[in-house]
Amino acid sequence: MGSIEEGVKQAVENCLKVRAGESAVIITDKETIEIGSAIKAAIEKITSEVQFFIMEDFGERPIDYPKAIDDAIKAADVSVYAAQGAEGELQTFRMKMLRAIEANPRLRHAHMIGITPEIMKDGMCSDYTEIQRISRLVYEKVRNAGKIRVVTEKGNDFVAEFSPQLKWLIEDGDIPPGDWKNLPDGEVCTCPVNVNGTVIFDGCLGDFFTQRYGSLENTPITIEVENGRAVKESIRCDNEQLRHEFIKYLFEIDDNSNRVGEFAIGTNIGLTELIYNLLQDEKFPSVHIAFGSPLPGKTGAKWYSKAHVDGMIKDPTIYVDGEVLMNKGEFCL
Repeated sequence: MGSIEEGVKQAVENCLKVRAGESAVIITDKETIEIGSAIKAAIEKITSEVQFFIMEDFGERPIDYPKAIDDAIKAADVSVYAAQGAEGELQTFRMKMLRAIEANPRLRHAHMIGITPEIMKDGMCSDYTEIQRISRLVYEKVRNAGKIRVVTEKGNDFVAEFSPQLKWLIEDGDIPPGDWKNLPDGEVCTCPVNVNGTVIFDGCLGDFFTQRYGSLENTPITIEVENGRAVKESIRCDNEQLRHEFIKYLFEIDDNSNRVGEFAIGTNIGLTELIYNLLQDEKFPSVHIAFGSPLPGKTGAKWYSKAHVDGMIKDPTIYVDGEVLMNKGEFCL
């Protein structure tokens, strides 16, 4: 465990590699302003061209994507989003912001949705040289995979199928121009072409669910997936409110919000336990999948969704075309 200052230094100097004279944009909110301000101070030691935005200055959340931030993103070399999620804001703000980020070919963006002081001291202080090594090893195992099966002792058992037409991504903390990555980092991911079987989320969920519900250990969500889509009638959870909100998210946003858009393997071996905040936990050595957007700007998928909600699967055994890659949460590299 490090310090907030060490985590900020890692983000600014090692991941974003901010240079003198560059134009930087920082977007934060009132709840996260300690971290946002620390990032601002660190960047200002390198460059004086810094714009600082606080979400609540634009109105009650969820807010729409404001022109002032859009203009700043279009002109920036470096940007950071360090704030908490608000229900509905993925559609009204973050997806629009990420499209603007992807349209700027020189921009390097650190996306830190749900960041906390604990995460800054933990995942942001991991050894990113080692994360990059492990990520490359995992990538070499999966990049030509036809099928990957994920099994757990709690009953999770599904098979994901993959296409060489869709890109596997190495998310290891190294942010080049024209790219954005979640920080803290450490995963290898893509969009599957098909998924069938039983999915059990027993870690945590993404989007606004992270702040609202935290750990799913005692209230796991079980979903039957057929031909890449969640089966509405199959969804079970002992927390009825969570089950209702999860079903609403999957089936009322758009036609693809119940479709599996991401398959990912966490590679941040510096993490020793789950903290039930998806921003960090999705990097824990394990598996997570997401319903909704396949991140078409990254994976090359040709379909879209306004939704994207990740779910963590604890202690999986992973078979890549029959070969064991992970056994009950431990890599077999």
